[in-house]
Amino acid sequence: MTRSEVAALIAARLKAEDSRAAAQFAAQNYFVVDDLLPEALAHDIHGSFPDPSTMMLRKSIRELKYVTSQMDKCAPLLDEVVFAFQDPRVVDAVARITRLRQVEPDEKLYAGGISLMAMGHYLHPHIDNSHDMERQRYRILNLLYYASPEWDFENGGNLELWPNGAKAEPHAIHSKFNRLAVIATNRNSWHSVSKVLAARNRTCVSNYYFSRVSPVEEDYFHVTSFRGRPEEPVRDLMLRTDAALRSLIRTIAPGGLRRTRHYYKKGE
Repeated sequence: MTRSEVAALIAARLKAEDSRAAAQFAAQNYFVVDDLLPEALAHDIHGSFPDPSTMMLRKSIRELKYVTSQMDKCAPLLDEVVFAFQDPRVVDAVARITRLRQVEPDEKLYAGGISLMAMGHYLHPHIDNSHDMERQRYRILNLLYYASPEWDFENGGNLELWPNGAKAEPHAIHSKFNRLAVIATNRNSWHSVSKVLAARNRTCVSNYYFSRVSPVEEDYFHVTSFRGRPEEPVRDLMLRTDAALRSLIRTIAPGGLRRTRHYYKKGE
């Protein structure tokens, strides 16, 4: 199936959920759409995920997961699905739901592509880097398509939103099979992924959307900043210090941080 065909399916499903999703996003800064794609196609997407040994392992006190943006080295179906979310019909449908302006996809897949989380993997509370690689556009939306069949909430690996900050209780969103979750990414959009508790792999297709206008109507910049969970005060202090140091370095010397390897380097 081509990306255009996949995009047509996604756009049609978003259109069918337009009013409900718009109300949810307006109230909660996220929306979900279940049964996004035909079930057989969703199973094929899951089956196309590469062996984790071929992916980049991000392992630190901040996170533990496998990722790759090198879609030309993945199964063709995954390449088509990732970029289907960048089709103008899909981008326009998401823009209508969220009411955000000048919404643009990211062909470089900066921090996007696919991810795989195995048992014990996690992503601590954080806000994403505020901009794209060139610091020309604001990061405004994160699109997460979950592709793990029969994934129960009790398996962990669920998306968590922290609307009242990292010291309050999070709002958990089930990483349900064939579900699309779209969340706002701004200077207050703290989010995380709970630890995977099942001896299975949680698979996800992700894209970021950007805009040349600030989503909060004023200029701002921040690096990706992590926090510890409420029950982890020592880790929280370490992560806050880490974020402060990286932010200071970026302020003093914008080119002083090591360039991320998590973007699409086609043909390399």
